Amino acid sequence: MRKRTLTSMVALSAAATLALAGCSGSGDSGDSKDGGENGTITLGYLPGWTDGLSTAYLLEDQLGKMGYSVEMEELTDAGVLYAGLAGGDFDIYPSAWPEVTHASYMKKFGDDIEDLGGYYEGAVLTLAVPEYVDIDSIDELKGESDRFGGEIIGIEPGAGLTKQTQDVAMPEYGLDKDYELVTSSTATMLATLKDKIGNEEDVVVTLWRPFWANDAFPLKDLKDPKGAMGKPESLHFLGKKGISEEYPEVADYIAKIKLDDEAYGALEGLVTGDEYKNDPEGAVDAWLEEYGDAYPGLLTK
Repeated sequence: MRKRTLTSMVALSAAATLALAGCSGSGDSGDSKDGGENGTITLGYLPGWTDGLSTAYLLEDQLGKMGYSVEMEELTDAGVLYAGLAGGDFDIYPSAWPEVTHASYMKKFGDDIEDLGGYYEGAVLTLAVPEYVDIDSIDELKGESDRFGGEIIGIEPGAGLTKQTQDVAMPEYGLDKDYELVTSSTATMLATLKDKIGNEEDVVVTLWRPFWANDAFPLKDLKDPKGAMGKPESLHFLGKKGISEEYPEVADYIAKIKLDDEAYGALEGLVTGDEYKNDPEGAVDAWLEEYGDAYPGLLTK
């Protein structure tokens, strides 16, 4: 596998060409017809968003077994990702939330993006607190901002979760005057959460399901009686426009991938956990050993 990192930002008003900030690994970037016997396919993902990270490594394994070389393209922001995919700077985004969370990006770039199908049903956005916090619903946060330092700890500024929380949920529940949504990165949010729980302090964070942190920390989702965090949705594989014509075998195969809670949770847990730290390919091998036979169509050898 060759991993490249994109660090340039592009304006969301256009699917601009992304600037590649150096290659790690072996050699040149190659074009779509070099590399494996069937060509090279590039997967774009945000490393802090572990649904895309996990399914990217699953696709790397599966497409490699189909005779393709796979490159992993690390991106810095959801807007950059959608713009790059629409511009053809990489081939596949392996875990998108296009129905609700990323609907605004699909509205802007969707004409130049191909939906390769959903692989997981029932993904949701949440606000969450530690189990020891005596608040159970988002509406109970009103008037309690002093307990939380007037902050809701969020993730990347360009995330759909950020927009939904800031533009919809906070105003809907009257939280926008007393709370600030603090944005930075998923890693920073998790570090803050870990620190607060370690000191048994009150904290409220933006989260989502499926996500390994829900099992790693003693958390509870706050009830959302107004439905302001959005409806449940499916997670999809998205491709650049025309990918199903360029790689019909790949498009047909990806459309068949379906994971339930158990299978997805195990995949994410192995890829992001300590047992296979710095060995995501080994994590996928271990996952296939356990789940390959249960999900017909997966290439296990």
